This record gives sequence, C-alpha cells and structure tokens, in this order.
Amino acid sequence: MRRNLWLGGALSSLVVLAALISFVWTPFDHAAMNIPEKLQRPNAVHWFGTDHFGRDIFSMIMVGARTSIAVALVAVGIGMALGVPLGLAAAARKGSWLDELIMRGNDLIFAFPSLVIAILITAVFGAGAINAIIAIGIFNIPVFARITRGAALSLWEREFILAARVAGKSAARISVEHILPNVANLLIVQGTIQFSLGILAEAALSYVGLGAQPPTPSWGRMLADAQTLVSLAPHLALIPGVAIILTVLGLNLMGDGLRDYLDPRLRVART
Repeated sequence: MRRNLWLGGALSSLVVLAALISFVWTPFDHAAMNIPEKLQRPNAVHWFGTDHFGRDIFSMIMVGARTSIAVALVAVGIGMALGVPLGLAAAARKGSWLDELIMRGNDLIFAFPSLVIAILITAVFGAGAINAIIAIGIFNIPVFARITRGAALSLWEREFILAARVAGKSAARISVEHILPNVANLLIVQGTIQFSLGILAEAALSYVGLGAQPPTPSWGRMLADAQTLVSLAPHLALIPGVAIILTVLGLNLMGDGLRDYLDPRLRVART
C-alpha cells in the first residue's frame, strides 16, 4: 500500500538525514571522552545520555548511521553490479555450461553465510569496514543473480523478445535493451530489501568485532559495548537497538510499498 511507501520513506529519510548532517555537525565530538560524565541517562544536555567513556550517544548514533548506510549501500552496489550481469548471462544461455557454472557458483556462496565469509576474510586481511563491505557484497551477488535469472527466463519466451531475435539482435543486446528494463522494477525492490539486510549484517559483524573499528562508531559495536552494562545503564543498548529496528523497518516498509506501486498487476487490482 502507498501508506507503507510513505511511512517507510519517512523513516529511511530520517536516518539518511541524520547521517548527512553528521558530516557537518554533531552535538558533541563523537570520539571525545569525558569520564566524569560517563553513564549519564538522557537529559537536556546529552539527549540520549552518555556511554561508559562519557561520549555523547546521540552524536555516536548520527555518525553510526553514516557507517551503516555506507557499508550497506556499497555492499548492495557490489551485489547488483556483479549479480545482475551474471543473472542476465545465465538466462540468455539457459541450460549451457555457462548457466550451470553461474548457478553452481551461486550455490557455493549461499553455503557460506556472510558472517562466515567475513570471518574468513578478516582472518586473512584483518577486521574493518572494507572487509565487512566485501563480505556482505559477496553474499549479495548470488541473490541478485538468481532473481535476475528467474525474472529474465520468463521474458525470453515473450513475443517481443522473439521479434528482437528475428531482427538479428544478439543475446547480449537483447539482455541490455529489452530484458534489463523489464526486470528493473524487481531489482529496485530487491535492492531495498537487501539494503535493510545489509544494515543488519553490518551491525552483526560490528557486534562480533569484524566491522568498523574504533574510533568509528557503529550501532552493532555500541550494542556489544553495552551488553555488560544493561542493568546499570539500559539506554546504552536500547538506543542503538531502536535505531537498527527503525532503520530496517523503514527500509522494509519502503520496499513493500515500492513493490505494490511498481507492480502493474497490483495497480490494476487497486483501480
């Protein structure tokens, strides 16, 4: 429904706005420690309170939004940039050795969750946001490849594709000129969903110490730091947890709304 699209867009825009503002302004320096003011509850000065080092949580949430969005956005971009061409190629060569190679490669990647891939990558290259992006991006490749291939296969039997083949167009040209525009709506919706999953994956990787490293704030690491202080200062875990929930909820609602809005069959049903 359009209500989901507007509500999801509003929540997502709020997070993006906070991330953008953090480039030029935060209430306090997110890395500045002030031990005498540690573990303060939300108040008029520190709106979300302070952590165990006296750092302003509101400022850390703003900069953490920047970290989460950047990691998830680049990871989804990697998945789309590599997965979509692979899916188009597999559909164009259905049943061939290329199709089998791509699909079996996807199965191999699916056998290793992004967290396991991240552990393998960080064991070689060390922990960090870049390696988290690579791990999440690798996991996104087969997702977009499978969705693109599945949607493209149904189009290859359509009359307008047969007409293009009769006109002498190559499979690659048909894929780019005719198949890709017709699956773009589906890819946009899936991209929104994978973006929300990327936020969760980045938080999970940071929680176990494989994501962004100090002093760069991360919502997942804020949760990890708060786990031993929940009884003393519950806001340390509550605030970043709510930030993750609202961000993922907003993106999922927006994806659901985009699916309803972009699907012509649902538009016809509504009219």
